[in-house]
Amino acid sequence: MWNVDFAVILTTFPVIFLAELPDKTFIAALVLATRFRHLWVWLGVSAAFFIQCLIAVVAGGFIALLPVEPVLAVTSLLFAIGAIILIRGGLKSRAEEAATESEEESEVLAKVANAPSDSARRAFITSFLVLFAAEWGDLTQIFTAAQAAKTGQPVAVFIGAWLALITVGGLAVVLGRWLQQRVPLSKVRIASGVVLFALALWTAYELVQELRPS
Repeated sequence: MWNVDFAVILTTFPVIFLAELPDKTFIAALVLATRFRHLWVWLGVSAAFFIQCLIAVVAGGFIALLPVEPVLAVTSLLFAIGAIILIRGGLKSRAEEAATESEEESEVLAKVANAPSDSARRAFITSFLVLFAAEWGDLTQIFTAAQAAKTGQPVAVFIGAWLALITVGGLAVVLGRWLQQRVPLSKVRIASGVVLFALALWTAYELVQELRPS
């Protein structure tokens, strides 16, 4: 169970990366980087992602102890729900998307408005707390748990998911505004939804294969 399967890492990374890129946590990291030094924001964000991934894979590890059929059924359902949410979000008009992003930025700015920007410790703690709260119960955390349950490889899933999340965090901190202006997040959401829908179908196929009489 605890052996590291590099194939699982390689399949987990793009799924979590695509799901997280258009997420509110990207906006949060971007805004934090306008207030604090980039390095401390990224370290705080990465620490928050570490804890969230750890919780997700532990939960997924316990789910994996159940019979394979319900695990596959629940995993397929979670992927399908996530796909619907992302595709619906991606189909919003540009005006709706811009309004949502502006609202999310204002929310984060309100949380850090009174925090001194010259303190490395405060930058780290603030970034950690903001991202930890934003990521709790997030789609990517649910997907990480589902992937850990489906594969039975919590360590590999943790590595793949955490690397994907800290990569997105780094992009948000360093290139966030540039990416926001040039890469329509609506298209990223739709692409992510399509990938998750394909995973839902594949998992459903695996469930059908398990249910077939031998």
